[in-house]
Amino acid sequence: MKWTDLPGRHSLFWKLACLLVAFCLLMIWLSWSWGRYMEKKNLFLSDEARGTLMRYAAEAEQVWNERQSAGIDAWLQSVGHRESTWVGVIGGDLQSLSSYPLTEKETQRLTFLRGLDWPTSRHTKGLPWLRVPFPNDPSAGSLVIELPQRFVPGRYRVFWRVITNGVIPGLFTLLLCVGLYRLLVVPLNSLREQANAWRADQLNVRLSSRITHLPDELGELGRAFDHMSERLQSTVALQQQLLRDLSHELRTPLSRLRVASESEQGLTQLRERIGREVDGMQRLVEDTLQLAWLDTDRAPLPDESIQIQALWEMLTENACYESGWPASQLQCAVDSSCWVRGHLNTLAQALENILRNAIRHSPQGGVVRLGGQRDGDFWHVWLEDEGGGVAGADLEWIFSPFIRLDGSRPGDGGFGLGLSIARNAMQRQGGALWAENTGQGLRLNMRLVADIDGVSDDAFAGKPAPTVDVCRSQMV
Repeated sequence: MKWTDLPGRHSLFWKLACLLVAFCLLMIWLSWSWGRYMEKKNLFLSDEARGTLMRYAAEAEQVWNERQSAGIDAWLQSVGHRESTWVGVIGGDLQSLSSYPLTEKETQRLTFLRGLDWPTSRHTKGLPWLRVPFPNDPSAGSLVIELPQRFVPGRYRVFWRVITNGVIPGLFTLLLCVGLYRLLVVPLNSLREQANAWRADQLNVRLSSRITHLPDELGELGRAFDHMSERLQSTVALQQQLLRDLSHELRTPLSRLRVASESEQGLTQLRERIGREVDGMQRLVEDTLQLAWLDTDRAPLPDESIQIQALWEMLTENACYESGWPASQLQCAVDSSCWVRGHLNTLAQALENILRNAIRHSPQGGVVRLGGQRDGDFWHVWLEDEGGGVAGADLEWIFSPFIRLDGSRPGDGGFGLGLSIARNAMQRQGGALWAENTGQGLRLNMRLVADIDGVSDDAFAGKPAPTVDVCRSQMV
């Protein structure tokens, strides 16, 4: 595995790893610290027990120094009333300092004496015997006592085991689950709610910024969901708009066909009228379907090297034939070095629609110019006409389907689909299309991907011009 195969620093992997490592370290620290506390609580004498036993040793030392064996006998008798356990006082030679000698059994127990700081064994039968030296002179003697039952540590051992082995690990596991829930389940719940909203036809629902601003994979998924939602909403809205506009645009030619069929025209005139109306409706349906296809089909188009100058010459030849314009009014200022990458038929359809739009809105004797310049990895190509331009508020509006700013009837001057098809075709190839006024007319700007391989003019020397299978559209 290479270092490059590791997730990015904002990846969800690192968040989960940090959470689990922190949980493991916390459990290790808890086990160590709590284990020491419980060991002290269950194996070692409490401070109260140590203080009481050291006070007994101090009393025994004081009585021994003042009254010797007689005082020890009296003191042992008084302690016997306070503690229901065996208590004795011995000297450095392990002999009793009282007037009563130690029995053989008691002497044997002296070999198993424990100190105050020693842990008590859980496996010892009976109560442990402790030796507490005199505080001021340990060599003079010691207090020996069988540990009173009330001082035995670990009286709540079962309770503390339940707390240690059950409650505390359960609480920390619950804390881990809360962290995992907030890290994983909360964003997934938001995605589920958005999917349910889509199912209820609420396509305008978006995820909260708290989810989409996450830098990890869930944030990327949320942004992809929002992008998909926007795309779905725009596609459905476009399809609904196209259906409404298409039904509206078809009413006029159908009405004219009904009027023509009911009129007293001759058969020849009727056939011509029906042919024109059917051709117009056919163009309308074809362009509407093409616009819907360009907007919904996201499969990458095969690209190739295209010379804009050669493509312009082919399109202007057809445009001059159809419009009756002389070739001198369709000027090209783009030199032969302008090579772009794109799909030939799609780009030709877009440029043809733009050219027809310019011819349609230009006055008699007007000039349409094609210019361009290199802009990094792109070519900026523009087409200018002398039609007076459009209002600034309509520069973006003209790219909407079925928009005709001149108020022409449907089919007479087009259906208002050409520029919308051209923009979608440009975007399908990684380019862009926008409009601006020049003072004399309208300029349509095209941003096309440059052919970085740098095909030269010699590459097509002696070869025929490329053929383009373009579906001729109406005047747009």
